[in-house]
Amino acid sequence: MKLVIAIIQPTKLPDVKEALFSNNIRKMTVTNVIGCGQQAGYTENYRGNVVEVNLLKKIRIEVAVNDEFVQPTVDAITKGARTGKIGDGKIFILDLPRCIRIRTGEEGVEAVG
Repeated sequence: MKLVIAIIQPTKLPDVKEALFSNNIRKMTVTNVIGCGQQAGYTENYRGNVVEVNLLKKIRIEVAVNDEFVQPTVDAITKGARTGKIGDGKIFILDLPRCIRIRTGEEGVEAVG
């Protein structure tokens, strides 16, 4: 079991969801986050003052999958989020040593589904 975490542009969320759904991956958690990477932010004028904006709005998607779904999940996220420009995001894959479905008490691959 793996936990796939992706940080993407907010505007690409519909495309990523569509790509995941087309790969039969429907379970996910989505969170609004702020952060910066290689983009390092930008400056803008606000009421006559120059303001440096270095924490940008992003979307964090978490998907717990069994091992056979890791690559289809990564492929779908990449397909949906890629623009070819700086700021497309990152994907992290972590080992998921244990998972428990609260409703039934199932554990492991059965709990992930």
